[in-house]
Amino acid sequence: MRIAVSGTHRSGKSTLIDELSGLLPTYVTVDEPYHQLEEEGYAFASPPSVEDFQEQLARSIANLDDAHRDVLFDRCPVDFIGYLLAHEDRDAFELEVWLPRVRSALRKLDLIVLAGIERPDRIVRSASEDEELRLAVDEKLKELLLDDPYSLGVEVLEVEGAPRARAKQVLQHL
Repeated sequence: MRIAVSGTHRSGKSTLIDELSGLLPTYVTVDEPYHQLEEEGYAFASPPSVEDFQEQLARSIANLDDAHRDVLFDRCPVDFIGYLLAHEDRDAFELEVWLPRVRSALRKLDLIVLAGIERPDRIVRSASEDEELRLAVDEKLKELLLDDPYSLGVEVLEVEGAPRARAKQVLQHL
């Protein structure tokens, strides 16, 4: 199966992927596009610009095009749409232009696991993190994935709890 773990920053995505990797040893993991691009020398603005998120969106689509079976993806194209729609310069992002490519790429996924922010929040964050953006992206991702206003047509499993509990929810779903 091809499974993507989606969520805002500092929501437990990478920790969940680590848990799932241990429980699904035949699966290959694909790092999130930010880290892939950074390793290749891409210079991100601080904070990331609309162009930076579009570059990550394009890489996420390419990752889905290139992958074979039994893969765990850290993020999927919907993550970057969430960031772009929550970005202060969101008017510069043309969602309608990207939607056909995103829908086509998402058809290659069997499941998106949504790791959202919980109340109370389980993740310890530094004071320097942009909490307002983190919350806005979490809300946008829940809307995009659970309400599906753009007919993305993907199967979504929202998980909660400690990392091991989240991983067990995924395994039970499979």
